[in-house]
Amino acid sequence: MNKHLSLRSGNPALSKNTFKNLTFTGSKQMTLEGTVNKTGLSLILLFIAASYTWRTWSPDHGSSLMYIGMFGGFILALATIFKPTWAPITVPIYAVLKGLALGIISRFYNDYIGYPGIVEQAVFLTFSILGCLLFAYKTKIIKPTQNFKLGIFAATGGLFLVYIASFVYSIFTGEVFGVMNPQNGSLISIGFSLFVVAIASLNLVLDFDFIEEGVEKGAPKYMEWYGAFGLLVTLIWLYLEILRLLSKLNSRRN
Repeated sequence: MNKHLSLRSGNPALSKNTFKNLTFTGSKQMTLEGTVNKTGLSLILLFIAASYTWRTWSPDHGSSLMYIGMFGGFILALATIFKPTWAPITVPIYAVLKGLALGIISRFYNDYIGYPGIVEQAVFLTFSILGCLLFAYKTKIIKPTQNFKLGIFAATGGLFLVYIASFVYSIFTGEVFGVMNPQNGSLISIGFSLFVVAIASLNLVLDFDFIEEGVEKGAPKYMEWYGAFGLLVTLIWLYLEILRLLSKLNSRRN
């Protein structure tokens, strides 16, 4: 019996159908070490791009690079999901584009929404959660059972609907839902953010399981980049939600 159950992840990049109809481009296969290396390289590219916009952005210069990064990254994410063989090309570019957007978003939180030092705290917490959950997964403290996956998948899908509803609401009203507002320090709003951070964190466990299955099935080499892409998507989501949560907590103290 396959220990990696059929329901994969709430992460749309890592679905149960990803391993179907893979294109083998050579004799080399996906390895765990290769996936870790690709993930590390992607994060380095993201940090370099984020550092650039962090240093150069100001309200007077506008936020065009942020929109380029957001929408360009979204297009490349779709291209990667529908054409995994493109991952060795699309994923590094995706990392750069998302880095451009994250640098500006982080600077805005640091200077205007949150408080100085919020970005460093969010980065530290993001990678601390990554390390803790990787340890919990490898030591079997957390086991991605079918019910576990079903719960995370359902919760992630529900949150996605909330994001969509908030986006549509903002188009017509110019405001986001109260629980999505990073300056809303109410207990309900903070509780919502804690829930989102928890779900984003647990998606990492499913991402680890996905990558492990790819290695065991002997997936083609380009899937190392695809696995790195899936982790990158979850880490970016987790980082942004931690930023939002820290900002809410700070607004409550003020």
